[in-house]
Amino acid sequence: MIKQTLMAAAVALSMTATSTFAADEAPESDLDRLSYGLGMMIGERVLKNYGDLNYDLLVEAMKAQAADAETSMTLQEAGEALQAHDQKALAEQNAEAKAAGVAFLAENAEREGVSVTESGLQWEVITEAEGPKPALTDTVSVHYVGTLIDGTEFDSSISRGQPTQFPLTGVIPGWTEGLQLMNVGSKYRFVIPSELAYGERGAGQQIGPGA
Repeated sequence: MIKQTLMAAAVALSMTATSTFAADEAPESDLDRLSYGLGMMIGERVLKNYGDLNYDLLVEAMKAQAADAETSMTLQEAGEALQAHDQKALAEQNAEAKAAGVAFLAENAEREGVSVTESGLQWEVITEAEGPKPALTDTVSVHYVGTLIDGTEFDSSISRGQPTQFPLTGVIPGWTEGLQLMNVGSKYRFVIPSELAYGERGAGQQIGPGA
């Protein structure tokens, strides 16, 4: 669920465990610093994405793969395991976001001044104007602020200091429909259901699946 306010106008690693360090101790040898540093980078860039893990098996597999030793899984099976995990996590995230969106839509629809189209798009007039309304075949120039339902801002032409131009057929369905409701010079607030926004794929780092 996103809100828009618009104004028309598999790495193989070689490692050798030599010693362990307490959190307040710094590794001294070049090999120890390299080993510890690689562990930190793997933890930051990869492992944080996977929550709880069996670290004994993780290290065992890394050592075996780096040494070309026999492993309990093939690389293809490892890839399938990662893919299955990611698909499950994506589905859970999508379901959670959709549920939050449905609740937000229901509450927002009760607010005075909010209208709902047949597709489910919610719109509210902030400032009305008397200019013409764009047609589906038009290219428009808009100033906008986009936020998630928790208020997190993910994009803003106003912050960039210049409006954005695009054809109405080249944006998400919620924009395509909503902008045709607006007279040039007006300011509206839209609440866009997931299916009229970026759906299950999301967009970038901030707009998750189902948002």
